[in-house]
Amino acid sequence: MGSPPTNAGRTFVPEPLTEDEIGQLVAAASNRSSSGIRLRAIIGVLYGSGLRIAETLALYPRDADTQGGTVRVRVGKGGKTATVGLDPSGAALLDRWLDRRRQLGLTGRHPIFAQYSAERVGRPLDPRYVRAALARLGEKAGIDKRVHPHGLRHSLAFGLAQSGVPMHVIQGQLRHGSLATTDRYIRHLHPGDVIDVMRGRTW
Repeated sequence: MGSPPTNAGRTFVPEPLTEDEIGQLVAAASNRSSSGIRLRAIIGVLYGSGLRIAETLALYPRDADTQGGTVRVRVGKGGKTATVGLDPSGAALLDRWLDRRRQLGLTGRHPIFAQYSAERVGRPLDPRYVRAALARLGEKAGIDKRVHPHGLRHSLAFGLAQSGVPMHVIQGQLRHGSLATTDRYIRHLHPGDVIDVMRGRTW
């Protein structure tokens, strides 16, 4: 689904963003321009629900219930459909964009995160555009870590684990096929148990 990532086959160590860094990222995007409001909402969905970039850009207005705090993924990884939670902060950012997109002439027939310039009204956004926009925004926000769409999914998983959310709940939100996958995912981001053991050693 979507365009290939821009990392050209390179592998990067996952560096989840903290809640403060997510706040800096959102604050660095304009709260007045349509492109800034749209980018804020994309961050809200990526971090507030853990959706993948292709899933996010495939959403239509009928798929999002900001009042109920849910997002419906019509075609997720492996062709699966699912409904997941959307946190209040993400829902508020999305609501702002939903209001703005109506003013721009976008309708329910267009993807939520559609283009709005005169000659391209309603066309889907290119994932490469979002990746580049997030990277620029990270630099503007003064964040030293690599800022990219899947990194926001990592950041959600990391934050939930740090808050003590049970692994099976994180599994359900991220839609991993097994609990073992989620466990590996979290440990890859932050192998806390191992670090705690090592910090407690004396010799």
